[in-house]
Amino acid sequence: NHKLFGESRSSKTFRPKKNIPEGSHQYELLKHAEATLGSGNLRQAVMLPEGEDLNEWIAVNTVDFFNQINMLYGTITEFCTETSCSVMSAGPRYEYHWADGTNIKKPIKCSAPKYIDYLMTWVQDQLDDETLFPSKIGVPFPKNFMSVAKTILKRLFRVYAHIYHQHFDSVMQLQEEAHLNTSFKHFIFFVQEFSLIDRRELSPLQDLIEKLGSKDR
Repeated sequence: NHKLFGESRSSKTFRPKKNIPEGSHQYELLKHAEATLGSGNLRQAVMLPEGEDLNEWIAVNTVDFFNQINMLYGTITEFCTETSCSVMSAGPRYEYHWADGTNIKKPIKCSAPKYIDYLMTWVQDQLDDETLFPSKIGVPFPKNFMSVAKTILKRLFRVYAHIYHQHFDSVMQLQEEAHLNTSFKHFIFFVQEFSLIDRRELSPLQDLIEKLGSKDR
């Protein structure tokens, strides 16, 4: 019945996958990441491969997480509506208001689908910006790359948090929970490895994060 869900999806919420050019060094890195993920040891899989550039490793993984979240959110978009999710929240204690610093400077309160649309569009614009995410060999990453990557990951986390808090029933109905958990666990281990998201920002899913981590000690 996956087909059914796919067809009713609005094309606007489901963004095209951001592709890493085949044959490029970043593509090789992505392949390496996929291969080590297959080994089942996630703590090891997220570590910087020997001799690799940290910025590039973070860039490749950020693109990959964007694609994963895009796909995961795409499976539940029909349940995330202006009516069901009139605010962007992660449980009763956390509510997010959108601002990107350029088009919307003062944070605005909006529905979850609108917030996630703003967020994913904003992330895609960053990923498509060659000065921020250079895809050509030898083009250096900008000095502010790390802070941009941190902001992207902090915002992508909010989509996971919203899905877990508001849509986990739908995820289970679709039998996507293993997929969601694996993706989130990979994401969390990655941001923990390089201290990319402030602990405070992670608090909406703190219990889950501890649970995922304790299975691996």
